[in-house]
This record gives sequence, structure tokens and C-alpha cells, in this order.
Amino acid sequence: MKVNSTIPVLQALLAAALFGVSAPLSKLLLKDFDPIPLAAFLYLGSGLGSLLLYGVQRLQNPGKNVETGLSRPDIPWLTGAILAGGVGAPILLLLGLDRTPASTASLLLNFESVATALIAFLIFKEVADRRILAAVGLVTAAGILLSWTGGNWGFSLGAVGIIAACFLWGLDNNFTRQISGKNPVLIVAIKGLGAGTFSLLLTLILGKNLPGVGVLALAMLVGAVSYGLSIQLFILALRGLGAARTGALFATAPFVGTTLSLVLLREKPEALFWAALPLMLVGAWLMVSENHGHVHVHEYMQHSHAHQHNDEHHAHEHGVSEEPVGEANHAHLHTHRRVTHEHAHAPDLHHRHSHSDK
Repeated sequence: MKVNSTIPVLQALLAAALFGVSAPLSKLLLKDFDPIPLAAFLYLGSGLGSLLLYGVQRLQNPGKNVETGLSRPDIPWLTGAILAGGVGAPILLLLGLDRTPASTASLLLNFESVATALIAFLIFKEVADRRILAAVGLVTAAGILLSWTGGNWGFSLGAVGIIAACFLWGLDNNFTRQISGKNPVLIVAIKGLGAGTFSLLLTLILGKNLPGVGVLALAMLVGAVSYGLSIQLFILALRGLGAARTGALFATAPFVGTTLSLVLLREKPEALFWAALPLMLVGAWLMVSENHGHVHVHEYMQHSHAHQHNDEHHAHEHGVSEEPVGEANHAHLHTHRRVTHEHAHAPDLHHRHSHSDK
């Protein structure tokens, strides 16, 4: 994908790899867990791990703002993200994973990129050209092949649960995009602790049994890495790429999970798996290799987010009393003047302009 920087692309790919290993590892953990308590401890691990990182971040930068904190207008978006992606989606995923081979479930997770793109295009008005629409169609077709049980076009209940989880994560991704300029470590800490606490309370209300301390700790470790670090990197990628394109790159996650499932769980894929695989690969490639550039207008804007002064959009001056920052990452309220120019770009924090005239 040709955008201003390769850093957001690498962040999205690493986020995908970390999340990709969660499906087979969760499949192993389900031997000792019911789905709902496992969801609880995966997200508690993500929240606690992120909270620890937030503490380290504050200690390393005393008195300095390297990221922007959350404010009141962010609360509705964060609440929606917690309910959709932190509460509903993981429970549906684990219920579906309990009834579906991990290799198939891993590829079905590509529906998250489809849901993210469709919601971004239809509701949040991100740009969609023929290339992106073709990619969404290919991934959708592959998902149908993976979930088809044969006969009279019946669909497995487990596959439907995983697809529903992906739709909720698509909502989560688009909600989170609205606050992606804020501190990702803080966002994930709140999301993880909020979602994990909800699922834990639900576990206790339903009287679900919990495994030993060692297994609980292992689940939290998986959550801290595969959910916590992955979501933090995903939020950073959202800043530079927008929801649809970050979701497209995140579509590589299921291939990581599938490979690990075949090696770790010794699962033997069915014929439809191999039919769906090339469709998934071509669809993901079409989205990743998309290029977008044209003359566009940046309207006057004032906002706060982490940034540097080594691009075309942050040429503002700092006050005399402020410490020089050079190219170091820093955050403060700053103003963008109106400008018209042309370069390759994605719908990042500074390129969410209308394309109604195209």
C-alpha cells in the first residue's frame, strides 16, 4: 500500500500476527475453560498488561505529553467499542470456536476486515473504489465456502457465531478509529478492564467453573500479547491508514492462526479450506496493494494528538517557553491552516476529506 509512511503498514501487520496466534491458543485453552470465563481472562490480561505499560510510559516521560489523553467527547465511542468488541465479539467468537476447527475459524476471522470495510464505506464514508470492493467480494466468497456444511446450503452454528463476532469487531474498529489520535495504551487498558470485568461478572452469575491459577495466568498472558499489544498496534495503524485499510492488512491474521493450527493442533483441513485460501489471499493482496492519490483540500483544523514535525502537515511553531522537540514524538493542541496539495495518502487523521466530486 503506497502511503506516506511504511510504519502504519508494519504496525498493522504486526498487530495481525499477534492476534493471529490467538485462535489456536484459545482453542487449546478451551480444554480447561468455558468460553465466557476465557473471554473474561483474555481481556483482563489485555487490560492489566496495558495498564502496566501505561505506568511505565508515565514514569519514562515525567511531565511530558507524548500522547493525548481521553476527553468527554471520546466516551461514547469508547463505550461502543467496549460493548461491541470487548464484550459481545469475544464471547461469540469463543462459542463459535468451541464448535469449529481452529484452522477454519482462523480464516473465518477475515470477515472482520470485510465488516470493517463495509461499515467504514457505508456509514463513515471512507473511500471505496472497484479494487477494494472486489477484494471485499473475494473475502466474502471465501468465508461462505468455509462456513458451508454442504447439503441444502446449511451453515454451521459455530461459523455463524464467528461471523457475528467479526461484525461486532468491525463496529469496534470504526468506533475506535474515531478516537485513534488518543493514547492507545490507555484506550486498551480501559477496554480490556471494562470488557474483562463484565465477562467475569457474567461468569460468576452463570456459575461457570474456573480452572487453576496456572491456567488463568496463561490465559491472561495470551490476552496481554494477542489482544493487548495487538490492539495497541492496531490503533496506531488506524491513525495512519483509516479503518478499512487497516482492517485489510489485519486480514493477514487468520493465515498466521491457520498455519499455527495446522502445526500445533495437527488439524487436517477439508477440501473447501483449500478452495477458500486463494480467494482470501487475492482479496487481501488487492486491499494491501491499493494506491490512492489526488489533489485534495485540508480545511482549517485544531486538534491534539501525538505527532512529529517531519511531514507536510505539522509545520506549526512551538511557544518560546516550550521545550524544543525536533523530530521526537509529542502531543499538544495545535492548528492546521487550510492547504491544497497532492500526494499519495490514506484516510488518516488528516485525510478524512469528502470525495463527493470524484
